[in-house]
Amino acid sequence: MRLHLPVAAVGLTLALAGCASSGGLHPQGAPIDPSSLATQQSLAQVSASEASWPQTDWWVGLGDAQLDALMTEALKNNPSLVVADARVRAAQAAAGVTHADLLPRVNAGASVAGARLPASVPALGNGHFGLAKYAYASFSWNPDLWGGRRAAWQAAVGEARAAEVEAHAARIELSGNLARAYVQLGYAYNQHDVAKAELQRARLARKLTRQRVDAGIDNRIQLEQSNAEVATAKQQLAQAGNAIDAARNALAALLGKGPDRGLKIARPQLLPPSKLAVPADLPANLIGHRADLVAARWRVEAAGKDIKAAKAEFLPNLGLSALAGVIGFGGGNILDLPSRFYTVAPALSLPIFDGGRLRNNLRGKDAQYDLAVAQYNQALVGAVNEVADDVDALRSLRQQVAAEAQALAAAREAWTLAEQRYKAGVGSYLEALTVRQQLLAAEQRMAALKAQQSDQSVQLIQALGGGYTPGNGQVPPATAHASAHTSSSTDNRS
Repeated sequence: MRLHLPVAAVGLTLALAGCASSGGLHPQGAPIDPSSLATQQSLAQVSASEASWPQTDWWVGLGDAQLDALMTEALKNNPSLVVADARVRAAQAAAGVTHADLLPRVNAGASVAGARLPASVPALGNGHFGLAKYAYASFSWNPDLWGGRRAAWQAAVGEARAAEVEAHAARIELSGNLARAYVQLGYAYNQHDVAKAELQRARLARKLTRQRVDAGIDNRIQLEQSNAEVATAKQQLAQAGNAIDAARNALAALLGKGPDRGLKIARPQLLPPSKLAVPADLPANLIGHRADLVAARWRVEAAGKDIKAAKAEFLPNLGLSALAGVIGFGGGNILDLPSRFYTVAPALSLPIFDGGRLRNNLRGKDAQYDLAVAQYNQALVGAVNEVADDVDALRSLRQQVAAEAQALAAAREAWTLAEQRYKAGVGSYLEALTVRQQLLAAEQRMAALKAQQSDQSVQLIQALGGGYTPGNGQVPPATAHASAHTSSSTDNRS
């Protein structure tokens, strides 16, 4: 006995010294500090106000009743939103399964079986048919000594929260895409109007040119040029009609309906562009107003909890199980005292050699954390620069619209003068139609610029979060450096 104790002590010491270790493994990524993303110079000429954040139903402020109705229809039972909601329920169910690992398990069962046991083996039976009856109840529980299972559950909750936020992001994306398609439909109608007017002008110009050719004033070169203008105008009119059909189909798809639904959409008015302004302290506040950034932060938090759960697997694990029941053979009463049985089995396990499974699992969790951090950083940098790009584009479009307004006014004045000259008998109507062509081109450019303004305004609204406000439980804990997630008692060697 005296010899056995030292041998056991030596064996335990060697086992502990050679057990699996998590030493030397840690993630490398760190979330970017939003304050390091400077925007003061880039947005210096833009007014800043907290009121610049979009409202949840920002489209109502545009004053288009048809657009309001389309938004309500699109956000109700849309297939893309059903997909997002189903992913939320799946993630919540996965979190529920992980939570169950924290709790004890109790099972019960009973069975009656008939069998003929061979008489050739007297210890088993006598060669006659008999019944075997049993009933049991079992209990098992693995205490979460190191918090690994709780960390795994928290990671699953983080993934579920990310899925919830991404469902909001899907709604924001849908509303933005619907507004942009609505703008595109209005622009397509404007293009159709200009193309129709151009076709009428080209046909009239060809008629006058044919008269001049017949009178010997012009030659057939001018007539063929007029024919080419008419053909080009027809092509542009057909293209504009196709653009209307395509925009209607796009709206119908966003509504989750067939193409016939698009035919019922009336011609929209051009949506007014939003005011050029950004919220104060944009990078820091943008995190809480963009669903994609909130979801990315949840995934960083979940990845950190996964690391803790993986480290807990290196440590000793305690388990407790118990089984009690009754069993009987033949026609006897199984509730008799001799037929009862029970077992109690506490167990202790410690990983010693696993071929590197635990270390590689932890190494993979570290990589997943670095990936989540990198994706969050990429999303944050992209979001801030996206806002700056949209602001610059809107600022440029305002300047372009102002310049084009001057060109349009000049073209209208030229058309007025050309008509006056024709009526006064000074100039020909063919010359006036040439001026008219310049006016139509200016009107087409102005329509395109205003459509770009409206579209860019919607993009800015989306870049600022589309009116998203995190609900209860959707705000993730503050993301910190990986050491904040991984510094715990699990860093010790097992």
